[in-house]
Amino acid sequence: MSEEIRKKISNYLSSHNWLNLGTVDQEGRPMVHTMAYVSEGSKVYFTTNKNTHKVSHMLNNPNVAFTVDEDDVNVMEIKGVQMEGKASLVTDREEVNKALGMMTEKYPFMSDMPSNDEYVLFKVDPVKAYYLDYTKGFNHRDEETY
Repeated sequence: MSEEIRKKISNYLSSHNWLNLGTVDQEGRPMVHTMAYVSEGSKVYFTTNKNTHKVSHMLNNPNVAFTVDEDDVNVMEIKGVQMEGKASLVTDREEVNKALGMMTEKYPFMSDMPSNDEYVLFKVDPVKAYYLDYTKGFNHRDEETY
C-alpha cells in the first residue's frame, strides 16, 4: 500500500498550485504562509524573499508542515495532502537551476521576472504525510512515513 499512497501524494502535489506552509518562530508562535510551489515526488520547492519571517523561522527551526487541498469542495468529497517535513535552504547551483526551471514551467509569468539576489530557494523533504480521501468515509486519511 505504501507505494500506492506515495504515488497518490505525488500526483496530488504535482496537480495543484498552492500550499499552506506552517512555521514556528523562536517564541513558539505559529504562522501560516500561502506559497506557490513545485514538487518532485513528495519533495516541494518554493522561493521567497530572504528577509521574510518564514525564512528566519525555517533557519531557526526546520520542522514545518503544509497542506495542499481544494478551495471549493463538498465536505464528503474532500481530498488533500497534509505533510510534515524538514525545510532546508537550497544552495547547490544544479539543484537551484533545476527547481527554478520547474517553477518557470509551472508558472510561466516567472520567466519575465528579473533575477533578484533578494530571493532564496527552499525545499521541504517529507517526514510524514497523510493523503485525505473523504470519498472513502468522513475523516479518512492514509498515513505515509518517509
